[in-house]
Amino acid sequence: MMRSSWVGVDFGTTNSAVAFVDASGRPQLAQFPSAHGPRPTFPSVLYFEPKKPSVAGADAIDRYIASETKGRFIQSLKAYLADRTFEGTGIGTQHYTLEKLIALIGKHMSEQLGFATWPSPRRIILGRPVHFSNPPDAALDTFATDRLRTAIGLAGFDEIVFEYEPVAAAYAYEARLRQDERILIGDFGGGTSDFTIISVGPGVRRRGRRGSDIIGTDGVPIAGDAFDKRIIRRLVAPRLGMGGEYLSPPNKFLPIPSWPYERLERWHYLSFLKSPSTLDMLERVKRTASTPERLDAFLLLIRNELGYQLHEAVQRTKFELSAATTAEFAFESGPVTIRKTVTRADFETWIGEEIAAMSACVDRLMAASGLAFTDIDRVFLTGGSSFVPAVRRIFVERFGDAKVTGGEELTSVATGLALRAQEQWPADRDPAETP
Repeated sequence: MMRSSWVGVDFGTTNSAVAFVDASGRPQLAQFPSAHGPRPTFPSVLYFEPKKPSVAGADAIDRYIASETKGRFIQSLKAYLADRTFEGTGIGTQHYTLEKLIALIGKHMSEQLGFATWPSPRRIILGRPVHFSNPPDAALDTFATDRLRTAIGLAGFDEIVFEYEPVAAAYAYEARLRQDERILIGDFGGGTSDFTIISVGPGVRRRGRRGSDIIGTDGVPIAGDAFDKRIIRRLVAPRLGMGGEYLSPPNKFLPIPSWPYERLERWHYLSFLKSPSTLDMLERVKRTASTPERLDAFLLLIRNELGYQLHEAVQRTKFELSAATTAEFAFESGPVTIRKTVTRADFETWIGEEIAAMSACVDRLMAASGLAFTDIDRVFLTGGSSFVPAVRRIFVERFGDAKVTGGEELTSVATGLALRAQEQWPADRDPAETP
């Protein structure tokens, strides 16, 4: 990656991306090395092996899978920014704050791209969701933004300017336009779904952007991770004993405790279940359980730390259901095997509450803007969950199929942030243009 004066960073719940504007004025995506070749996204994960430095990104995933004795695998850190109760965690003999953990991911990203890549001073446009909490809370949004700013500062960046992620996606979409449009952007990440109504186009750029061009923004902290939880709760957890009973002496049947399965829904929490007290509790319950073989499978899943493999199986199923009306959920790892056919109709029933919350947010935004659905020229959807048919249907039902489009679903925010950087510092000359 060449050096540029204009860099955008999209730090995501699941994946992150970096883009820069090259000497010709075109945005380019940074490519991160991996065992399978360069890739435009960087998994937002950390892995700590005993007595070894941390690793991040694709390397962290490869090391985790290959390791016989699992260390600490950490993901979805962005989801905790608005959580005042989560300050950090102990890893080995050290305590890491949330900010330091996020900073480590930023440092690993920066090092993989090369320190010469970044402008001097090291400054970036950084994406952020419209709201970090549900229901929206201005104080929590400020709290989360301040934590993110601190974290990226610890990663070695001197000047950080925030931009809403759906606004950044609008910049990326605008690059393809030959006429002005009033558009609605839907940006669906791992942890948040964000919406913006904005006027964009060549005429807007020529006259100069105005604050009034952003007609409205809203969002909910519900997205792909919430869909994954529903698959695990409805499809996986019952196969591991959830919903069963066990005999409590002398003769009372009790439901199997549900809280371990709630940890399972956030697969990166699985390592927290690998404690002597939790394992002993599950072993005791298993002895008199109505389905002891399912508890046995759950214990093997925990002891072998198969959370990532489970997560991949969930992702495959979700992806297949976006293209077909049925899919086979298949998870096989060592002695644990779960197979079940699932229909798209089942999946859409499971995520009904999340779809309703997204729909309500879009309707709330439209009502606040004072616009009719017919006043929107185009709807641009980006982010991994924008492929889910039930998500797309929210917009088709309101705006019509012909108006709904997408593209570069995993990287458009980073591309738009780089273009936003060029607009933020227009007087800067790209070093590549220097004679």
